[in-house]
Amino acid sequence: FSVILDLLKDLLTWFPAIILPGSTMIQIVKIVKSQKSEGVSWLSWFLFGIANIGAYFLAQNYFSIKVILAFILTAILDFIIVLLVFTYRKK
Repeated sequence: FSVILDLLKDLLTWFPAIILPGSTMIQIVKIVKSQKSEGVSWLSWFLFGIANIGAYFLAQNYFSIKVILAFILTAILDFIIVLLVFTYRKK
């Protein structure tokens, strides 16, 4: 029974590593495809990026691929959204 719980725990810990950057990519694709950033709050995405960096340091497992994907990659993507917002608002 403990083997099954360990497998389930391992599977569940992959969810943030996949879902967090994946959901952020959805916003990036929408902005790039429409070339518009109306309704996208740069401040929210900036704060999400900061929060993800903080969560990375809270995780205390800095070299885990799951932690890196969930928090560092997502933070980078959050900051890309901020950049896109300012890029498309200038047009």
